[in-house]
Amino acid sequence: MKVEQRILVLVAEKIADRPDLFLVEAKMHANGKLMILIDGDKGVAIQDCVAISRHVGFHLEEENLVDTAYTLEVSSPGVDFPLTLLRQYAKNVGRNLSVKFKDGNKTEGKLAEVQEGHILLQELKKEKGKKAQTVDRLIPLNEITESKVLISFK
Repeated sequence: MKVEQRILVLVAEKIADRPDLFLVEAKMHANGKLMILIDGDKGVAIQDCVAISRHVGFHLEEENLVDTAYTLEVSSPGVDFPLTLLRQYAKNVGRNLSVKFKDGNKTEGKLAEVQEGHILLQELKKEKGKKAQTVDRLIPLNEITESKVLISFK
């Protein structure tokens, strides 16, 4: 069994009683860093990361699944980490996103709604000599290559 597959099972066991938490990614990097990204509908507490780290670390050692030195890191995705799951989009409704498309185009707007397979983005369109208008744009998730939350310091 691959290490990453076992980690999926271990994380699922640990958060089984916490329906608000979900796994975003588990990846063993070539440099020996084992990265587990956890998110939550209302965020993730440091205690959640610690508990998952202890659970996963204990079982990896007990089962001797990693035969080289490794570093285990459990955290929530940072603001620079792209949204990858529908559930991550849902928790960011009302926030501004930067969206890149498969065709190379980009857009920005407020995430208004999340639907199965789509997001509704409210873009601000400005035409010369006219007042800016908000335009709703329904975007299929399969056309998006990357979405990131825009942080405002206003």
